Amino acid sequence: MTQSTTSLSTFKTGADLPRVRASELVGRGWLNTGGKAVTLADLRGKIVVLDFWTFCCINCLHVLDELRELEEAHRDVLVIVGVHSPKFEHEADPDALRAAVERYDVRHPVLDDPDLVTWGAYTARAWPTLVVVDPEGYVVAQMAGEGHASAVAALVEQLVVEHEVKGTLHRGDGPYVAPEPTSGTLRFPAKAVELPGGTLLVADAGHHSLAELAADGETLVRRIGSGERGLVDGGPDEARFSEPNGLTLVPAELRERLGYDVLVADTVNHVLRGVRLADGAVTTVAGTGEQFMVGGQENVVVPGEQPTAFQAGDEYPPLQVRLSSPWDVAWSPELAAFVVAMAGNHTLWAFDGEQASLRLLAGTMNEGLEDGDGAGAWFAQPSGLVPSVGPDGTPDGALWLADSETSALRRVTPTGTDDVELTTAVGQGLFDFGHRDGDAAQALLQHPLGVATLPDGSVVVADTYNGALRRFAPTGEPGAVDAEGRVAGEVTTLATGLAEPSDVLVQVTDDGGVHLLVVESAAHRLTRVALPATLAGEVLDGGARRTQRPATPVAGGALRLEVPFVPAPGQKLDERWGPATSLQVSATPPELLLEGAGGGTDLVRELVINPEVAEGVLHVTAKAASCDIVPLGPDGEPLPDVFPACHLAQQDWGVPVTVVPAEDADGPALTLPLRG
Repeated sequence: MTQSTTSLSTFKTGADLPRVRASELVGRGWLNTGGKAVTLADLRGKIVVLDFWTFCCINCLHVLDELRELEEAHRDVLVIVGVHSPKFEHEADPDALRAAVERYDVRHPVLDDPDLVTWGAYTARAWPTLVVVDPEGYVVAQMAGEGHASAVAALVEQLVVEHEVKGTLHRGDGPYVAPEPTSGTLRFPAKAVELPGGTLLVADAGHHSLAELAADGETLVRRIGSGERGLVDGGPDEARFSEPNGLTLVPAELRERLGYDVLVADTVNHVLRGVRLADGAVTTVAGTGEQFMVGGQENVVVPGEQPTAFQAGDEYPPLQVRLSSPWDVAWSPELAAFVVAMAGNHTLWAFDGEQASLRLLAGTMNEGLEDGDGAGAWFAQPSGLVPSVGPDGTPDGALWLADSETSALRRVTPTGTDDVELTTAVGQGLFDFGHRDGDAAQALLQHPLGVATLPDGSVVVADTYNGALRRFAPTGEPGAVDAEGRVAGEVTTLATGLAEPSDVLVQVTDDGGVHLLVVESAAHRLTRVALPATLAGEVLDGGARRTQRPATPVAGGALRLEVPFVPAPGQKLDERWGPATSLQVSATPPELLLEGAGGGTDLVRELVINPEVAEGVLHVTAKAASCDIVPLGPDGEPLPDVFPACHLAQQDWGVPVTVVPAEDADGPALTLPLRG
């Protein structure tokens, strides 16, 4: 590291930084304010936290959860303002944003910033970014990524003391106005599974419960879960979930031995739950209820012992490992385990309930689209899983995966009982999306969340942000790849005009007809779509899109990358297990970077930009670990048996750049504050 621990030990506030006035909050409109616009003048006297977010982003959803407790504890002095700056085209729809604010139970004002005006005014470069503004209207801190809850809490307490003394803190209600409550059998349903008796079990995420519906998809048979957000095991009336998503039936031969019939991805609780259908009993079977922090040293928790580091490749007792937003689950006979789409840290995991083991199956925990063996593969919020079938309708051993943030459909093929191989069928990367049919190599999706297989071996994709059902029909033998290493095939559109479809079930009637039962999440319902006997669809071309963000002008040649990080008050860098920080840099296209790619522990990196490449994206991943400072006893030594709480800040940036003459560049350095 070029900066010493000492130089980082003081958290910078308004007294240490130049006095910079916060920019006005400009956008298309406001939510959660009773229809009123909010200005910085209205917020004078309050501590303000601007949360730049977009509702597709799992890290942004983590930050919403991190801030809930702080928000409730300081409502008289603190105002959190969500600045929604969309990544995907669908997220710029005001109705979609309104639904997302309701879906994720956002309890503070939200500024709709579809043109990224306020985003640009605060030089935000990443989702999520937090900006803290003091009661006098000055910016005092900026933080990118998640894991900053303790730092924000410490800064808020510091600012309360400072501004009460100055007389500039005004206590009282903020501008938040709660929306009118809605009612209905389902509220933002996520996934569904057909039970052996013909009824349907739906992950009713907005009601924090499971809803069993009759075969008509409408009549409520029973509810499993009290409807209150929480992590509580027990019978159907006392059990609690928090935004459950994925569901899968346990193989019949395992149900009695495991003691449950359905496995549930309880997303916001960061756990897997087992549900016994006979009496609706719910049991936590994997996870601790705390979030896995990428790069953190305390992800394995043994009761009565200090948490320890997680080691990739090792198997762990399932209840001792922290998980991160499990989104879907599917059984793999080849792996003799349930495969878990771990959206929160961009990985796949294998859970064996019978052997009581849990292990990382695939993924580096870096966000992106990289195929190959499981240990080196990159994912981006894997969100839907289904076993693959061949042209004759029998399982072929692989799984299909909806990788939402790369708008991709990918194939997961076991290469034994311990490893898998990843190949992409549809998808270009983190920032390319659209609605385009035809050859799979050129086809485009927009943030898909669900997948299902048709009797002929083709795949139905719940193309969530396009409001569509898409069909991928492989060509050649199952698993065959083309010259580019992709699964070859054709993409068509089966249905459009759906409200954020997040899952789909395939139902074959007695006469051979095929119906799709679609979980229309934003419409709070299940919808049946009939397919023609040929299972074919239309070929549509709605065009290609890219995430629109202002590009940073950089000069060819030397560019200094700086990622400032300052521990919060009462914390220090955590170097007990080695370097406290890490930095990973790459580029798209790779030739954009002549020097500086790769990993390291220094948060400063000298890059060399290729002057022959006109534009591209710099991909930067930074992590920094800190821990609470242990108080000293009378003898001046740290108190014994006091284990400091540890915190991990992390962020992935994708920074669009254009290569320009030196006189037109922003400067010789690119600064991406992790916390500063």
